[in-house]
Amino acid sequence: MKAAGAPAGVGPDIMRTYRHFVDSMSPGKAASRAGPPRPGPRDRDRSFMLALSELGGLKDRLAVPDDVAKRAARIYLRALERDRIRGRAIPVLVASVIYAACRGSETPRSLKDVERAANIKRKHIARGYRFLVNELGLKMPVADSALCVERIAGRIGIAEGTRRSADDVLERARRSAAAAGKDPMGLAAAAIYFACVEAGEGRSQRDIAEAADMTESTVRNRYRGLRQSLGDPQAPRRPHGAGRPPARRASP
Repeated sequence: MKAAGAPAGVGPDIMRTYRHFVDSMSPGKAASRAGPPRPGPRDRDRSFMLALSELGGLKDRLAVPDDVAKRAARIYLRALERDRIRGRAIPVLVASVIYAACRGSETPRSLKDVERAANIKRKHIARGYRFLVNELGLKMPVADSALCVERIAGRIGIAEGTRRSADDVLERARRSAAAAGKDPMGLAAAAIYFACVEAGEGRSQRDIAEAADMTESTVRNRYRGLRQSLGDPQAPRRPHGAGRPPARRASP
């Protein structure tokens, strides 16, 4: 079966790579591979071209550059080469690969953006993204918590003083080892909520979770960890270096 041309933005290089993959799966070569039989050429071509068509439409709706679409197509092709496509809905996988491509290229598109553009629930895209990262060994850039604070603060419009307080919360968390091993975006979201509570600025955990593109429970859990390490944000802060108050003795 001769496949149609690639959608605009995906490029002929992706199709050349795909044709090379198809050639490598010719009957003589495929017979020597272990595992269950793979889909036939017609089904495989039809599936891949449907995925590219979905990808082209999603690229336009998200207004991402051609390079991001090409990266997404390569991720999909890697999954196809490793036989990780079968049994999975193509629209969900396409949404997941373009989200992975945005994350990998640090293109600012959130899960909510992809959810709206693809009309697929966020939890399904997130599950597909985690599947791709784990199965294909995708390496994603590690975000800096301070940059994440700026990004979230810009989305929800908190006061500049509260944003600086969130930076201070991050620094205190690092000094107390409360930040060790924590996801930078989750830690930044919790630091902003901590600073908002401390400053009396009304922002809910849900507001911050949506701005940070994560679940409310993640913000709640990270905030709980900060409270355990740094204390209650609503309690008066002791001057730096002040000792702990003496323990109260029980009445006889």
